[in-house]
Amino acid sequence: METPILSIKNLHKRYGKVHAVNDVSLEIQKGNVYGILGPNGSGKSTTLGIVLNVVNKTSGEYSWFGGTQETHEALKKVGAIIERPNFYPYMTAKENLELVCKIKGINYSKIEEKLEIVGLTDRKNSKFKTYSLGMKQRLAIASALLNDPEILILDEPTNGLDPQGIIQIRDIIRLIASQGTTILLASHLLDEVEKVCSHVLVLRFGKILYNGKVDEMTTKGGYFELQSNSNDRLIDLIKNNFSVEKISENDGKVIVHFNQEVEASNLNKFLIQQNIYLSHLVKRKSSLEEQFLELTNNN
Repeated sequence: METPILSIKNLHKRYGKVHAVNDVSLEIQKGNVYGILGPNGSGKSTTLGIVLNVVNKTSGEYSWFGGTQETHEALKKVGAIIERPNFYPYMTAKENLELVCKIKGINYSKIEEKLEIVGLTDRKNSKFKTYSLGMKQRLAIASALLNDPEILILDEPTNGLDPQGIIQIRDIIRLIASQGTTILLASHLLDEVEKVCSHVLVLRFGKILYNGKVDEMTTKGGYFELQSNSNDRLIDLIKNNFSVEKISENDGKVIVHFNQEVEASNLNKFLIQQNIYLSHLVKRKSSLEEQFLELTNNN
């Protein structure tokens, strides 16, 4: 097993009575895109702040790259944007990036390459103050990539952007990931996580509700919509012969969430043998959104 890039164990952070991060554990392996998903105030930014050494933890531990280096050394291999991008307004994009290179001791040759990734090559000589919000965010990503980090950390990367700007940032995240950089992003947007992440950690009030692959979260929540010549008998038969998580009736249709994987053809065959004929049979995949709402409402 490869050494994880970041390992977080039983992390806690309290602000007085508020338990902002409550027993959070997470392992980040190379080459994946991780999303920390949760409503505002769920502890996402605090968790990122702790591992980036800008917020002190109350208890628990974390280590970068298997704990072989001091945190400040390890953070040289990390690119992060956790604040609104801060550049000099009267300097051009290129000049701003040259300044970052100078401070961090990075060769200027990286600048063109990173501007290309974020699609700002043709605007590199424009002053920062002329940039739209989306362009400013893209320049911040270019800046965080200058040291060729092994992991890029983004806190709410599309916040405040228009639909066009959101699409551009998401495309850039996918491109960076496809080139082998590991990404950790915090977001309150389900859509964002579903579209760009391979793994997700769902937080609410600082606690983990789900931690795993995005596609596994969606497959667990499949359900059937059924309609027959006798819905009451249909419900009884299903309850008595299958392991059912929940069953309800809505608008003449019976909605069934099974505890295990059930094939539509087997279900139909069983019901026909019991003289129940279905006029409607649909197997639906629960979207991440439904799963997320269910998780955050039920806990």
